[in-house]
Amino acid sequence: MTVGVVLLAAGGSSRLGQPKQLVIHQGQSLVRRAARVAVALDAGPVLVVLGARHEAVSAELEDLPVRRVENPDWARGPGGSLRAGLEALLALDDAPPVEAVLVMLCDQVRVETSHLRALVEAWRTTGRPVVASGYEGTRGVPALFGREVFEELRALSPEQGARGVIAREPSRVATVPLPHGGEDVDTPQDLRRLR
Repeated sequence: MTVGVVLLAAGGSSRLGQPKQLVIHQGQSLVRRAARVAVALDAGPVLVVLGARHEAVSAELEDLPVRRVENPDWARGPGGSLRAGLEALLALDDAPPVEAVLVMLCDQVRVETSHLRALVEAWRTTGRPVVASGYEGTRGVPALFGREVFEELRALSPEQGARGVIAREPSRVATVPLPHGGEDVDTPQDLRRLR
């Protein structure tokens, strides 16, 4: 069963004051690191949704086997970027049809390929249509969504993220723990902690 990955890397990083996609951590940009983690999963195509500073962010992906999707409406919110990535994934005619989409953010530095594999394995073994990462008392991304919830992802408003679909019906969600999963890069304080 093919699992496509949609890596959201379109935001403007207004709270950070600089493009988080281009922040260097352990010798590579956050977007490149996240894309390499996604590619290593080797479960299906990897699409990276670009928006703000798309040329500079795209350059970070130059030699990686990912497809770039530009979202001209990126400033309206993550729901639009997620939708753009999903639509591009479903429109691919040179790859097997996907049975699930795994949604990632570029700034979750604790996410490794082993965690993505655990999400896919939980989806395959539990039969649940949604598998989310569990951290800090909540469920969030990275998260995997089976084909049966694609229409809910398509219906997200631009301001909404995937968390709304995860929270809609808790009984259909399997959870895979992600220690320190809430550590991301949104503010200058986060950036100082990261370095």
